[in-house]
Amino acid sequence: MSTERRLDGAQQRAEAPASPAPERTDVGLQIEHVSKDLGGRTIVDDMQLEVKAGELTCLLGPSGCGKTTTLRMIGGFLIPDRGRVLIGGNDVTKMSPDKRPTAMVFQNYALWPHMTVFKNVAFGLRLRKLPRQEVSDRVAQVLELVGLTHHVHSYPARISGGEQQRVALARALVLEPKVLLLDEPLSNLDAKLRVRVREDIREIQQRIGITTVFVTHDQDEALSISDRIAVMSGGNVEQYADARSLYREPETTFVASFVGAMNSYEATVVPGGLELPGKLVVPCDDLSATGDGTFEAGVRPEDVHVSLNGDGAPADVVREVPRGHYKEIVLNAGPNEVRAFVSADLPPAEHVRISFTRALLYRDGVLQRSSAPVSV
Repeated sequence: MSTERRLDGAQQRAEAPASPAPERTDVGLQIEHVSKDLGGRTIVDDMQLEVKAGELTCLLGPSGCGKTTTLRMIGGFLIPDRGRVLIGGNDVTKMSPDKRPTAMVFQNYALWPHMTVFKNVAFGLRLRKLPRQEVSDRVAQVLELVGLTHHVHSYPARISGGEQQRVALARALVLEPKVLLLDEPLSNLDAKLRVRVREDIREIQQRIGITTVFVTHDQDEALSISDRIAVMSGGNVEQYADARSLYREPETTFVASFVGAMNSYEATVVPGGLELPGKLVVPCDDLSATGDGTFEAGVRPEDVHVSLNGDGAPADVVREVPRGHYKEIVLNAGPNEVRAFVSADLPPAEHVRISFTRALLYRDGVLQRSSAPVSV
């Protein structure tokens, strides 16, 4: 081969377009800098989120924080003003809901009251004009998955609320979506049934390994079933992490107060502890590496050590609240109210001593450090 031909081949290779980056098979859903304005105000603001394939992620936050708007943009019921939504690496931002590989379970279930369970579940498949036998087979499989084969000919009014929820779930799953969307699906159920149905949803989700986004304002719900949780406030994600990290290392004071109970104080680090309002010094794990100045200190109730005698700051017991295997004690320590979770075996007392086994220190609402390492 001549030198000229070798050079031509090298030049062609250099000028050839670069191969596209390999698709990431570990990512089920990506939200890239998505924003949405409604009614003259920004509901979701430059949101970024990545959900791994097969993972259940909760969008958790108070009413009006943008979580349902985000879910509707994933499902195609709203189009983002800015940003992109990708499913399995494919841009679906402009696709209509019926063209997206998603299925949604609505808060009110949206079941047809005049249709049997079978017909409700089969409805979407029949819209796609699938063969009758394929519809029957897929409906039978999904009803077995959710444990409703005995209600195949029942009407929604004849089954319980939990069973109606499972019908709505079956109707979504039978479409074989890549991403399952759940919009506060348990809000219409009583407390005991909520626990049972959320466990059913989690078990089914794990069994089939479907990427799932679950919207809720209930922190217990989110903490109990999620792989990761996105805590939202004012259209932004304050923190996106697993349940343990959210609880033990909340990155902002909003997350600290929204996820679990928290004692919050303006505090100064002093030798041996924290000085709270009223010049009360509460012993605490080593904080000597913390900078000077005033912090906002957050202390979980289980990190308040209560003793009848010994070291610690004095506190008066205001009331005790039985919680089963433990009890919650409300205390006054100078001008500060302190809530503590203690053993149910601790004898009643009017005066006790308290110390903190762990504290989180915030400045300008952002976590600076904790007083003890976190064991994960």
